[in-house]
This record gives sequence, structure tokens and C-alpha cells, in this order.
Amino acid sequence: MGAGMQLTTLIMNNLQYILLIMTIFILMALIIFININIKLSKMNRRYQKMMQGMDGSNLENILVKQMEEVRKAMNQVEELTRALKRLETVARHSVQKIGVVRFNAFEDTGSDLSYAVALLDGENNGVVLSSIFGRNESRDYAKPIVGGSSSYFLTEEEKRALMQAQGGIQEQK
Repeated sequence: MGAGMQLTTLIMNNLQYILLIMTIFILMALIIFININIKLSKMNRRYQKMMQGMDGSNLENILVKQMEEVRKAMNQVEELTRALKRLETVARHSVQKIGVVRFNAFEDTGSDLSYAVALLDGENNGVVLSSIFGRNESRDYAKPIVGGSSSYFLTEEEKRALMQAQGGIQEQK
């Protein structure tokens, strides 16, 4: 007898045991299949709950709305950044520094009725205004300031007002 014949005889003699073992394997596979199916069903229910928002809307819709809100916020930030740059430019050229010096220009007048006022922007550009008050007349002067100095002659009081505006000194009485 050949090897094939022996194998056939062995299978035929033990057929009931082989069928029993195969039935047990099929039953085990069926149990595993049912177990996997139950777990998949639970996972599917949890997934459906997760995909539903609190108000019943879909999680995907919620994410899309969030992305739209983020885009709007980014646009607002860009707009605010542009506005800030414009305001910084305006602020640099606005009066930021002020110095005031009051003085008595003439001995025959009482009080410190004369004054010098320095008005400067962030780059120390601006004007010095001065007023000389006398008993019979009053004179006003305006001198431009560029980069913290003037091409015009400045009186001591005007220089003090300019230094005060630049933060150099404080007026003392």
C-alpha cells in the first residue's frame, strides 16, 4: 500500500473524531464571530453618539462651523493688525511730549505771565510756541522743531521747554 492509501484509511477510521474536532473549531469560530459582532455593534453605537453633537448636530458640521469661526477670527486679527499699524503711524506723528516753562519776561510786570511751550511727536518733531507778555503789548512766536532742534534761535526758556518735552529736565519753581 502507498502512503496515500494509508492516509485515506487513517481518515476513514477516525472520521467521527475529525468531524468532532472540525465541529468544535466551527463552533469556536462562530462564538468568536458573535463576540466580534457584539463589540462592533457597541463601537458603532458609541461612534454614532460621538458623531452627534449636544443639540443633535453632526460632529462634522460642528467642526466645519469651528473652522469657519477660526477663519473669521484670523481675518479679524489681520484687520486689527493693519489698524494697529495705521494707529502706530498716526501716534508717531501726534503730539506725545509737552514741555511748559512759565517766566517773567520783564521786571516791571508781576507774575510769570510769559511762557514757552514745546509740543513734540514721537520723533521729536513739532513746534515751540512762546508768548512774551508785557504791560503794553504781548508777542507770540512759533518755531519749528525737527529731530529735537530748531534752525531758528531759541531763547533759554524755549530751550528749557524743549528739553522738558524731551524728558531731559522738569520745570522747577
